[in-house]
Amino acid sequence: MPKPDFWKNEKRYYDFKSYLRNRFGCNVYKLQIDAGFTCPNRDGSLGSGGCIYCDGRGSKLRRMGPLPDVAEQIERGKALYRKLRGAVKFIAYFQTFTNTYGPYERLKALYDEALSQEDIVGIAVGTRPDCVDGRVIDLFEFYAGHRHVWLEYGLQSMHAKTLRKINRGHDAETFRRAVIETADRGINVCVHIILGLPGETREEMMETARFVAALPVQGLKIHLFLALEGTVAGDLYKAGRIEMMEKDEYVAAVCDTLEILPPEMVIQRLTADGYRDIYLAPEWGKKKLDVLNAIDRELEKRDTWQGAKHRGSGAGCP
Repeated sequence: MPKPDFWKNEKRYYDFKSYLRNRFGCNVYKLQIDAGFTCPNRDGSLGSGGCIYCDGRGSKLRRMGPLPDVAEQIERGKALYRKLRGAVKFIAYFQTFTNTYGPYERLKALYDEALSQEDIVGIAVGTRPDCVDGRVIDLFEFYAGHRHVWLEYGLQSMHAKTLRKINRGHDAETFRRAVIETADRGINVCVHIILGLPGETREEMMETARFVAALPVQGLKIHLFLALEGTVAGDLYKAGRIEMMEKDEYVAAVCDTLEILPPEMVIQRLTADGYRDIYLAPEWGKKKLDVLNAIDRELEKRDTWQGAKHRGSGAGCP
């Protein structure tokens, strides 16, 4: 399978920046929004403590004091990107915790506020697959009729033993049903997976990649498993009870994953980011650019690209 021409980029994978530029004719930037949500795996309705890698603090903005409203957060973000990068179009990204976890009326008011702002061409909402229902899907289907919409579902792993170990609180079947229902409504689906989760083998990571590749998924975010201060994972790491991936292992696993994915799937992230003040391990993971460059070099060394080993047709992007 040759590298697809429709990517219109110099990379060996279909990166999000290229996808947005191809779709809108210019660079489009996601503006991170913290709307004050929590998570059912933290507030006691499903569980407490959250996933073992989650520090529970929320965004930097939340930690500074009362959150500005959505419109103000968007205006601040637009001003910054316009100044630094000359940006003209934006996607409102509800990122912090579970952004469909709340009363329908509140959700709709927040999303409507974001989409009513000038130069906002779409919305992306990060959530859990067990925190969407038919009414919420109806709302996003309505938005998708006239705006660019992404629902981002955290999966992390398809394996039941891993999901239990990381205290995820849902199973792979719940995720699969949510993805299919969402995609059937013409809504773009982005999936989050984590490489290097405790106890997982390389083959188990690839089983998760194949599981995602077989579903109607339009985008993927790949994260590196991190040990952070103040998390269960951080405590386990300091006690010597879990091991972290080596850089070459992670790079190879990312490249293996990319080869399995459909060429149409948009790669929105290739490694973890942030957390400088509470970062424990792996040390090499702090240098995001070095990791990205290493992935590029490995793909070039193999003379391969995203989709090179994919079986079947891609899901496409509406």
